[in-house]
Amino acid sequence: MTENESAPVAVVGIGADGWDGLSPAARQAVAGAEVVLGSRRQLELLGSVGDGHLGQGAEHVEWPSPLVPALPALFERFAGRLVCALASGDPMFFGLGSTLCRVLGPDRIEVHPHPSSVSLACARLRWPVQEVTVVSTVGRPLDRMRAWAAPGRRILVLTSTADGPGQVAGVLTELGYHDSELTVLEQLGGPAERIRSGHAGDWHETPGDPLAVVAVRCVADPGTVGLTLVPGLPDDTFEHDGQLTKREIRAVTLARLAPLPGQLLWDVGAGSGSIAIEWLRAEQSCTAVAVERDPVRAARIGRNAAALGVPALRVVTGAAPAALADLEPPSTVFIGGGVTVDGVLADCWSALRTGGRLVANGVTVQAEGLLADWYERHGGTLTRLQVQRAAPVGGFTGWRSAMPVTQWVAEKP
Repeated sequence: MTENESAPVAVVGIGADGWDGLSPAARQAVAGAEVVLGSRRQLELLGSVGDGHLGQGAEHVEWPSPLVPALPALFERFAGRLVCALASGDPMFFGLGSTLCRVLGPDRIEVHPHPSSVSLACARLRWPVQEVTVVSTVGRPLDRMRAWAAPGRRILVLTSTADGPGQVAGVLTELGYHDSELTVLEQLGGPAERIRSGHAGDWHETPGDPLAVVAVRCVADPGTVGLTLVPGLPDDTFEHDGQLTKREIRAVTLARLAPLPGQLLWDVGAGSGSIAIEWLRAEQSCTAVAVERDPVRAARIGRNAAALGVPALRVVTGAAPAALADLEPPSTVFIGGGVTVDGVLADCWSALRTGGRLVANGVTVQAEGLLADWYERHGGTLTRLQVQRAAPVGGFTGWRSAMPVTQWVAEKP
């Protein structure tokens, strides 16, 4: 193996200030490269070979599109040569560095970060970085910001389209945050830096630079109630046809599911998708698959997920257990519908990863008997949950009982 073959790929973050904004180590990585990869804009920011910013004879290569599928072959092509890959801002913040870690492995790259657009935006606004919520819509649905809109919250939305600020304003207006303050920051740190401000409800600014940061200070309209990230949203938050795990039972169920970072949930017999949606809202690094046999309900789950800020929820239309066959093994399983269908409980238990957790709810005598049998064989906890709500009784108030729910919770050894 030659020295160059063992050399890591230099991943250099670059901002709108171009060469002048690079650290000495980053400049050295660029100047010493035999191949410099980057977008056309990034390569232009560095100037030409004659400027002395790029090594004499360095090959300039624009990133292919689509990027990720082409990366293995691209780096194989340049094996044995000193490669510098340009990235926007901090490569490890929603950036190229994270992608190359997955594709090449963390030991194959060396990162030279530039201040991120988030750090620069917070510096301009005098916002403490640790007190803001960052939502990237670069290659991701804008609906993701819906989960974070709440009175008083400060959000930085990373956009990638010229009308990104207008779209952000539209979502805020739809959610009942007309008076929210918007500040659009473009070309941060560069000679063409521009900052514009206004309010969501009357945002009429012309489209600007596609790569911008939209800073939002959420101000709720009178009567707008913010949606908490704590499980147990009101039932009418969801579009449903009655197939819904009710609020109190849902809160208890999510507590027993206990979402942890990076875990995958199967929501089997998902109905309106409320369990999977609240699972994703509770921990943003989690993933979930909602399995629903009824195509009308499956489509409704997708709408609920988008409306509540978790459009990444995967919806599988099909009947369990057959629909489970090709899914990635889960960390956690919730069975809310079809627990008595032959094979559902057994196949979910079999697919569950070692140490994983299964939570199953049942409301019928048959379901209760089945869950009691599994409790006897596999242990865990068996609980009966009963909810009563106050309701008019003539001129008085009395208690109306919902159907009791039997819940079995077990961890797979």
